Amino acid sequence: MRPSTLNRLRARGAAAAALAAALVAGALAVAAPSLASPGDGGAELTATTTATTTSSAEPDVPPGETASSKITHLSNQPKNGALQATGSDIAFQGKYAFAGNYDGFTVYDLSDPENPEQVVQVYCPGGQNDISVHKNILVLSTDSSRSDDSCNSTTLPATNKEAWEGIKVWDISNPLEPEYVQSVETDCGSHTHSLAPAKNKRDLYVYVSSYFPSETFPDCQPPHDKISIVKIPLRTPTAASIVSTPNLFPDGGYEGDDRGSYTQTTGCHDITTYVEHDLAAGACMGDGVLMDISDRERPKVISRVRDTENFAFWHSATFNNDATKVVFTDELGGGGLATCTGEYAPELGANGIYDIKRKWFGKRELVFKSYYKIPRINTENENCVAHNGSLIPVAGKDLMVQSWYQGGVSVFDFTDSRNPRELAWFDRGEGLSGGGTWSTYYYNGYAYSNDLSIGFDTFDIDNTIDGKAEKVRLSSLNPQMQESFGR
Repeated sequence: MRPSTLNRLRARGAAAAALAAALVAGALAVAAPSLASPGDGGAELTATTTATTTSSAEPDVPPGETASSKITHLSNQPKNGALQATGSDIAFQGKYAFAGNYDGFTVYDLSDPENPEQVVQVYCPGGQNDISVHKNILVLSTDSSRSDDSCNSTTLPATNKEAWEGIKVWDISNPLEPEYVQSVETDCGSHTHSLAPAKNKRDLYVYVSSYFPSETFPDCQPPHDKISIVKIPLRTPTAASIVSTPNLFPDGGYEGDDRGSYTQTTGCHDITTYVEHDLAAGACMGDGVLMDISDRERPKVISRVRDTENFAFWHSATFNNDATKVVFTDELGGGGLATCTGEYAPELGANGIYDIKRKWFGKRELVFKSYYKIPRINTENENCVAHNGSLIPVAGKDLMVQSWYQGGVSVFDFTDSRNPRELAWFDRGEGLSGGGTWSTYYYNGYAYSNDLSIGFDTFDIDNTIDGKAEKVRLSSLNPQMQESFGR
């Protein structure tokens, strides 16, 4: 593997901060989930109340420049053709990468992993078009009110009863000729989704996450404390349908606070399944949850955590390989804030790392350990906050590669839950990307990233970090449907 270069890096001390207050973990009834809270502070998440450095700090990567440490940028496939909107999530199967875009999706051939080839472009607008694949099935999320469920639809106000939102199911028996076969409308649409194959191996369950209900939306009425579960028969995907809409928060979840509407639990933003362990972790806006999904149609919340001091918007979740930890991300500001300027404390817009502790009678509980945030200073014009990433399959270690919008790509080690540390990074300075990188995932020896504005990137991580991971060969990767890479 090629060695990468270090151009500029300002030391800022540890990226993770100690927990401000002790966890409160009460003993609850057997039927109820455990609830822990890392502090009950009511401080607003603003630059003025949480400043740790001045806003005039010089950025570590100057505008118009690119810098890296132990990561080499190998190639970029620019956005082109009909898909000019925002690049979103990525899924992998065999030698192909399927990259979402608010206008549809692109299929890349990874036969030459250092320079992927675009082989298919599918125009089907309906943001975010988050994407997953399983065997011959591809699923797209539509969280944009449309005139109908076709790929020729136009926008329609959510206040219109005829508006459509939900998931689209595709047959990718031939990845070079995807065939749209079915749609399923879901309440409040599908902002994201996660796959959970059935134990019978004949059916595929799709956990649909959506949020922000309104009394003015006929198909998205409050309270919206549920998810939609769609069942797709693998042999007859045209029979896909909703089989349940479990309420995850019978008590209503977190009511929110003066930091903004994103702090209120009004559905889930993202769920990650780990079917080998019959677990799922949900980032549900105001609450982080651990679920038992042994009954795929009836998931049960078994542990809840809430951070009213530092977490503003529970965005996504990633298990470690042996399902003893969860990394939750806080997308403070919804992805539009510049939280890496030094004005925001390292606990804000960061990852929260939680251990999964086994209690009496097999019960499991989420226990907070630390925060992780990239240590570089950005300019005030660069949106920067924790976003989508995946594990790097190195046995015996917990390594993750992650997107931080215009904060770039970060590789960090959270083997020691209390002391996460950055190992490598790549960062484009202000002005080179209109929004930065949405998702970065590790697949068969390389890291692939979907940038909001400039296309599909390929990275080589230094061999001292991922040398053992290069020997691990996966047949597929859906980061929101984790599978073990061995021990």
